[in-house]
Amino acid sequence: MPSAAGSPKGRPILALAAELGIPAELVLPYGHDKAKLELRLLERPRVRPGPARLILVSAITPTPAGEGKTTTSIGLAQGLARLGASACLALREPSLGPIFGRKGGATGGGRSQLMPAASINLHFTGDFHAVTSAHNLVAAVVDHHLHRGNALGLDPARVVWRRVLDVNDRCLRQIVVGLGGRANGVTREAGFDITAASEIMAILCLARDVADLKQRLGDMVVGYDAARKPVRVEQLELVGALSVLLRDALLPNLVQTLEGVPALVHGGPFANIAHGCSSLLATRMALHLADWAITEAGFGFDLGAEKFFHIKCLPNGLAPSLVVLVTTVRALKLHGGASSKHLTEPDPARVAAGLPNLSKHIENIRCFGQTPLVAINAFAEDEPAEQAVIQEHCRAEGVPCAVSEHFARGGEGALELARKVIEHAQQPAAFTPLYAADDPVPEKILAVARKMYGAQGVQLSAAARRDLAGLSAASHLPICIAKTSSSLSDDPRLLGRPQGFDVRVARIFLHAGAGFLVVMTGDVLRMPGLPPRPRFGDIELVDGEVVGL
Repeated sequence: MPSAAGSPKGRPILALAAELGIPAELVLPYGHDKAKLELRLLERPRVRPGPARLILVSAITPTPAGEGKTTTSIGLAQGLARLGASACLALREPSLGPIFGRKGGATGGGRSQLMPAASINLHFTGDFHAVTSAHNLVAAVVDHHLHRGNALGLDPARVVWRRVLDVNDRCLRQIVVGLGGRANGVTREAGFDITAASEIMAILCLARDVADLKQRLGDMVVGYDAARKPVRVEQLELVGALSVLLRDALLPNLVQTLEGVPALVHGGPFANIAHGCSSLLATRMALHLADWAITEAGFGFDLGAEKFFHIKCLPNGLAPSLVVLVTTVRALKLHGGASSKHLTEPDPARVAAGLPNLSKHIENIRCFGQTPLVAINAFAEDEPAEQAVIQEHCRAEGVPCAVSEHFARGGEGALELARKVIEHAQQPAAFTPLYAADDPVPEKILAVARKMYGAQGVQLSAAARRDLAGLSAASHLPICIAKTSSSLSDDPRLLGRPQGFDVRVARIFLHAGAGFLVVMTGDVLRMPGLPPRPRFGDIELVDGEVVGL
């Protein structure tokens, strides 16, 4: 059984809020170590002079364990604070599915962690529960409507609204509801997604305010009638109830790092099945409260960062000043052909063989007209010769590079990275989108597939073509491509920098409330399963302390 160690406490949350210039009446404490912030905060004048700069942290194509974007983001913020800069983080909330599945906790690690880590990783302030409850209320009302006469003529075979749970459970991907007789409702096929894939989660992270939240909730499509006309949540008279369930969840959560740097942790869509960014409100608050706002986008740049630009930034007038691209020696070894069992063995040649993946992500950042800075997230087993291979490659690419030891040394270990961020960050400038809003949907998909993934083409399934035929009225929306995180392609087995492949599109779904089209590629699942050795076996409660996260 693991042993428990005392958890660091940090400053009282009200004291942290006061240091940020937040009036006490706008702080809703959840105990002594976390709080929600009222949206009225954004209506107040910015306390600090001059504009803030937004730094996006992304990564190369990761290994299954991830390459440390969150840890790097936290370490960078702590490094900036040690240099006397005002910094605030805006990060996603962890999902219980990966916590008990493959990944474990998602609050950083070593000396670059968020506090209170156990609380943030588990129930936190209840945001995931609120999204789950709101989503499943819609599902319950849809089936209630079908059972009570179906006044809107909703076709049971064309209901697209599934249920959600914040757990990895493959058995719930496809189910049948309404069994057991007429009293139990209309019998039809249905299924569960993970909460991070809920359209309501996406809406929570994209809503500008309460009015925008309500508008988006009402726009959500639950299914289609016999004439293939959409049936929306507003027709079910549900918007008021949903907004009540999400009232507190809409407010960003304030916590801190081990070194006392403020962090706004809010929202949690995955980047392989959703848009992969923390909430717009949290990002705006970070920019409002500090001179440097550090945020991240999920998985590699080809997934979360591409969606960060098209779905989060473009409609809201945001633009980063710099993109920090996280890489690790072990990930480049994997892309260079090393077995996953030998990633800790010194092998500069394998690191060099994996560099094309790093080059592609640098190219992708430049596709948006952005400035890249490579951060080598240092591991204890890294050899200097291996890190030198990456540094020399970055010099040849004309890209600044910093080795960061934030995991072992906290902000002190990230000082080189922080100095280079300050040196190379530009004033926010309009970035270059990969496609225009009025481009046909297939051209949007092709643009992302070619420019971000390196694909030669796109193959639309017959089902995807049928989906497109019914989505002409929504063709102006950005696309949100659901794709494996393990490869630049849609095939997780193709590592490095694949070439000569086509992206296979299986289905295309409308998320009218979130404001994008979900493009399902390859074999991506919206309800993960547990891995062969789940992490739940490592987690325990010892002497009142949570250990193993």
